[in-house]
Amino acid sequence: MTWFRAGSNVAKLAIRRTLSQRGGAYVPRTHVVPLQNRNFHTTVFRSKAQSAPVPRAVPLSKLTDSFLDGTSSVYLEELQRAWEQDPNSVDESWDNFFRNFVGQAATSPGISGQTIQESMRLLLLVRAYQVYGHMKAKLDPLGLEQREIPDDLDPALYGFSEADLDREFFIGVWRMSGFLSENRPVQTLRAILTRLEQAYCGTIGYEYMHIADREKCNWLRDRIETPTPMEYTRERREVILDRLMWSSQFENFLATKWTAAKRFGLEGAETLIPGMKEMFDRSADLGVESIVIGMSHRGRLNVLGNVVRKPLRQIFSEFSGGTKPSEEVGLYTGTGDVKYHLGTSYDRPTRGGKRIHLSLVANPSHLEAVDPLVVGKTRAKQYYSNDVSRTRNMGILIHGDGSFAGQGVVYETLHLSALPNYTTGGTIHIVVNNQVAFTTDPKSGRSSQYCTDVAKALNAPIFHVNGDDVEAVVHVCELAAEWRQTFHSDVVVDIVCYRRFGHNEIDEPSFTQPQMYKVIRNHPSAMEIYQNKLLESGQVSKEDIDRINNKVLSILNEEFVASKDYIPQRRDWLSAYWTGFKSPEQLSRIRNTGVKPEILKNVGKAITTLPENFKPHRAVKRIFDDRAKMIETGEGIDWAVGEALAFATLLVEGNHVRLSGQDVERGTFSHRHSVIHDQETGEKYCPLDHVMINQNEEMFTVSNSSLSEFGVLGFELGYSMENPNSLVMWEAQFGDFANGAQVIFDQFLSSGEAKWLRQTGLVVLLPHGYDGQGPEHSSARLERFLQMSDDHPFVIPEMDPTLRKQIQECNWQVVNVTTPANYFHVLRRQLHREFRKPLIVMSPKNLLRHKDCKSNLSEFDDVQGHPGFDKQGTRFKRLIKDQNDHKVVEERINRLVLCSGKVYYELDEERRKVNRKDVAICRVEQLCPFPYDLVQRELKRYPNAEIVWCQEEPMNMGAYNYVALRLATAMKALGRGNLDDIKYVGRAPSAATATGFMSVHQKERRELVEKVLQPDLISNSF
Repeated sequence: MTWFRAGSNVAKLAIRRTLSQRGGAYVPRTHVVPLQNRNFHTTVFRSKAQSAPVPRAVPLSKLTDSFLDGTSSVYLEELQRAWEQDPNSVDESWDNFFRNFVGQAATSPGISGQTIQESMRLLLLVRAYQVYGHMKAKLDPLGLEQREIPDDLDPALYGFSEADLDREFFIGVWRMSGFLSENRPVQTLRAILTRLEQAYCGTIGYEYMHIADREKCNWLRDRIETPTPMEYTRERREVILDRLMWSSQFENFLATKWTAAKRFGLEGAETLIPGMKEMFDRSADLGVESIVIGMSHRGRLNVLGNVVRKPLRQIFSEFSGGTKPSEEVGLYTGTGDVKYHLGTSYDRPTRGGKRIHLSLVANPSHLEAVDPLVVGKTRAKQYYSNDVSRTRNMGILIHGDGSFAGQGVVYETLHLSALPNYTTGGTIHIVVNNQVAFTTDPKSGRSSQYCTDVAKALNAPIFHVNGDDVEAVVHVCELAAEWRQTFHSDVVVDIVCYRRFGHNEIDEPSFTQPQMYKVIRNHPSAMEIYQNKLLESGQVSKEDIDRINNKVLSILNEEFVASKDYIPQRRDWLSAYWTGFKSPEQLSRIRNTGVKPEILKNVGKAITTLPENFKPHRAVKRIFDDRAKMIETGEGIDWAVGEALAFATLLVEGNHVRLSGQDVERGTFSHRHSVIHDQETGEKYCPLDHVMINQNEEMFTVSNSSLSEFGVLGFELGYSMENPNSLVMWEAQFGDFANGAQVIFDQFLSSGEAKWLRQTGLVVLLPHGYDGQGPEHSSARLERFLQMSDDHPFVIPEMDPTLRKQIQECNWQVVNVTTPANYFHVLRRQLHREFRKPLIVMSPKNLLRHKDCKSNLSEFDDVQGHPGFDKQGTRFKRLIKDQNDHKVVEERINRLVLCSGKVYYELDEERRKVNRKDVAICRVEQLCPFPYDLVQRELKRYPNAEIVWCQEEPMNMGAYNYVALRLATAMKALGRGNLDDIKYVGRAPSAATATGFMSVHQKERRELVEKVLQPDLISNSF
């Protein structure tokens, strides 16, 4: 194919030159698409019968081309002469071409007049249809837009006239498929052109010639360029009719029963349902066992009811206002969500007699935000089912035309498709192309010709199809399933349809698209079009249609009656039920997270040992030698080793651990070094892959991601939702970069359990701390996560030490940890509990190597009497008390400073320097949910102390506004004052998170520390 691509332009120029020398003429039609129409699908009005195009006469003046020279005009003749003298003097592909042509000409008298140049012209004409045929295809069901056909599709351009239409030609080419196959019979030019028109210019427009892979293009040609057009049998057509009937009548039924309800119906795109069903059937035949689906609101109820098989009575019940699930012990119902955002799952039988598991992921109104979650969940399913070939679990994403072109997360998700630790073996993308986004026309919504052009970056084939032609929709959906299972890569189906009503059923679309909706009002539905087609063919009778229609209506009415008494059960609400895991209203016992010393020693040795012949960088070798000493002596465990021990101990307990994000393998701050590179061979070694003998290489996964926050965080969230027995983590390069994924935090992570009853234990690591690096690398915006926390600021919950429900009832956890041991325990706590909650970690930067930020190995173990052990055992410390061995009551302390994060070490250093023994400093390690019990313990310990909250962040940021209300509630309960009695020490309110001047930073830091330890009482003035 290389010669074909590279030589096509030269050959075309040669043809033009030859034609001009012979006095031939052709008229190229306008090649440049008018600017105002560049964004619309092509619709060319032709007679119903698909006939071959007739070449038109052309003026010679149109052939002027200054680029031509003498050699290009005789290129083919010279090549043939050289081949005739010595076949080895030309490329093998040309040798095969000439052999084929000469051999065929000798055995077929009808083509004895065919010249080599005519052969090449015909090859280029076929290629033009392959490249540009979609621009002539009849894709718009409304027929609103007309565009000039590219002149490349005119046979006259290639020197053919009407007199040539009944001449026979042979066009076989070496290693090509379809029309150019060596096995194709001799045909007249008329027959060739007619079949080209049928294949490429009907109701399907194929875009695949951008794919630089001969095998893939040939595979598609074999299926597109069949000798005769595809025809479905009577039995298949009746199945398609039944499925289209369900799709149409479902929408009609809802419109009749709930005339004023928003349902974001599928009218105008009803063929999506039979297309999806046939896609699933074909996928199951090809080995797919599970499909994860993501889609927005349009048509979602139809997909839920007709494809995923959510009980129709439940959908109808939700339209009628719905009821909360029946009262059960420990039942948690959350806030709920509108019906067209909910998800579900179901094992669906297929036409081929198999069963396939379908999961529709719940999602918000934020278009395309669910895309990376679907891909991540699919990847997790592949891991847990040992689907190494990635052929048994598949993701399908249904997009809108405006959002597919406009939302950046679409490209972020597409870009993950071939990355080793993110690939799922291909996602099928279906675009429900309304040809208008809410009220915005395509010319205002995108710069590209098609809304799907972004997928060309992946070399994905794109099948545009007229949404009124249900058989064409079914065909390309099946073809997409076959592509995905064959080549394990993404594919796009673009269903060009329309929206019969507005953005929703109570919207008035004629305000902004009057001409379109004038046509739509008189346009027949896909159901009417298909019924008429089948009646005309004689394959289906009016009685058959009525029988199917009556069956569908009867079932819909039965389900409607049943919906009035429908009471949802818990299992209905959960799209994937985690057996044995507790809801927020069920009691869950707190577990210790310490590990036996011998296990710590064993895994510690494994994670600090490198292979004998491995040659790491000298600095890395030194780091690993130091780590080995830490494990051996049990002292000075730093942050990276504490983290690695948490990972390793979870692995030996049988849990899956996955960490991803930008530069996480080494770590942004060069501290982790979980993947080491041999300096001579470039070979990689990951110690955590060798904690156990014969360890599954994916059981521990650490992976540098693409430079994406929204897409990658969404992927990891989806991954974490599949199985609770995994520690899934995403780390931002710097904490403030997380706001690139704000939609994931706002719509999914903070509220997903309340809206959709879906738990996740995802851990988010956000480097945070004021080190003088300026406003962009100082703050992870702690205040935003605390603002989204739902623990009540004025109500102290029941704080039983062993059955505490506070965390279960909170939407997530926010921590700012200051010791490697506490980090170890908070990570292990994620899995050592009977429920799952997201964990937001303000992870450190300069504490990674701080001389005082160290832990002893004994703080990680479960041995009674060791430093980490208290009366509850060894576990995460939500608050770390003052380290000066104070008694239960210390009346001599006159100032209690509460803080969080690395500022503690700066305060403690200054306190030692000025010898202030009357100041106690406590670290609030877990900010949310607020540790009322431990804070009150410290308030009781220091009855005479003034109470100070100290933070690095400006007053309008950080934890102050969150902590102050809750601290005041704790104080009031003990009679220690109120909000006015809390003294604030920190930076003044600011628009920017931090100063960009190092001198100013140091001055602010110095003033902050000095104010906390000043002899006089602290005032709240700046």
